[in-house]
Amino acid sequence: MGGFQQPEMKISDVSLSEYGKASSIPSPVNRMMTDFAIGFRDEDDINLGVGYVNESTIPRQQILIACEAVLSNPQNYRAALNYGGAQGSPNLIESIKKFHIENRIGGITQDTFNARDIVIGANGATSLLESITHLLPAGIVFTADPMYYIYSNDLERKGFTVIAIPEDDQGLQTDLLMGKLKALGSRKASIQFFYVVTVNNPSCTILSNHRKRTLVKIATELSHEVGRKIPIFFDNAYTDLVHDSTVEPLESALCYDELGIVHEIGTLSKILAPGLRIGYLIGPKGAFLDSIIQRTSDIGFSAPLINQEIVSYLLDNGIEAQIEKVNNGYRQKAKQVKTWITELLGDNVEECRGGSAGFYYYLTLANITTDTNSDFFRFLTRTTGHEDIDGPSRNPHPKVIYIPGEYCVHPSGEMVDIGKRQFRISYGFEELPQIHAALKYMQSATTYSHEKLWSQ
Repeated sequence: MGGFQQPEMKISDVSLSEYGKASSIPSPVNRMMTDFAIGFRDEDDINLGVGYVNESTIPRQQILIACEAVLSNPQNYRAALNYGGAQGSPNLIESIKKFHIENRIGGITQDTFNARDIVIGANGATSLLESITHLLPAGIVFTADPMYYIYSNDLERKGFTVIAIPEDDQGLQTDLLMGKLKALGSRKASIQFFYVVTVNNPSCTILSNHRKRTLVKIATELSHEVGRKIPIFFDNAYTDLVHDSTVEPLESALCYDELGIVHEIGTLSKILAPGLRIGYLIGPKGAFLDSIIQRTSDIGFSAPLINQEIVSYLLDNGIEAQIEKVNNGYRQKAKQVKTWITELLGDNVEECRGGSAGFYYYLTLANITTDTNSDFFRFLTRTTGHEDIDGPSRNPHPKVIYIPGEYCVHPSGEMVDIGKRQFRISYGFEELPQIHAALKYMQSATTYSHEKLWSQ
């Protein structure tokens, strides 16, 4: 052997799937929120980007009462601290059915559930959305523009092609959708599903009942044309937070479904507590729903059983009062914040959507860009490079975070240019004094943006 050494073999890194490779690169919003969070100061900085519910809406005392009631009644709430089943707690499933039948969303009756069932997600509604991408083949998905960027990004990481259709004040524009479908020609066979957020995130535009019916009709006709059921998923995350009494009562899309293609995804995070992690899917019984249940089993069963039983108790005991309290709070905040937007941003605002449901406003500015390279963004994140604006490096002036429109519109869609002048702010998590301060900083940011523009 004479001291001969074999050349050292180079060892490559861990092999990743295509999805793994895509996931190894953080999404733009992920990067932005992470960068901001590293130096976030609770006493100074203001986060209008986070989609958290307001802490005062969480019914802590009622949750304590519910937990005690569940644990002290093992006959009704069997083995509540043990593993649950893959489909979810039978108690919770029945409570959700009752919750819907009692006109939370109009038109649902007991007959609605004769051919349908409910599945409780493993970790909120997002886990159900994630399961859909694993169970349906990659292909084309239609959604609204602006889009729910978190799920749309996930879809594209998993190989789906997202086609985003611009919305107006009634939601996704179905005439534009029809035009896109016609232009696809034979590629219609690649369409896998439609995904529509009924109170859109980010814009909080409420999908009208007429548009909802039209979407179901389009999906039904398309299914007949391609010879395969093409499901349409309505994400109802914010439908219990319609706090404007002038809005027409919402109808369930399940009432329009003759072919068995409509699925509705709900969550109790917005009216109870996100930390309970309760999301659910209502859909036709059959192979797809069975696959959702098996997928839930594969990733660790449905949400913790104790959480499910607590929520079942809350739905059966005083949920209407809780919803009224939550909506009253957001209604008051929405009105006050809109007044401040008008007073402080004035003519700089070209369009303002939201304020009737959920807890977001989606603004379009006139002649001011809002993307992460804009003067507006740099002013609010104190990254202009000017100490009089940013403050000393060790203790910068208060920062304000929002979600830029560049992340909310599809990069291959028709709203790319206008998206650079748009942004989403939340009036949910922060309290009114902080929101007022943030809007005053935004007023200064618009002035700074104009000054920079004029100086060029």
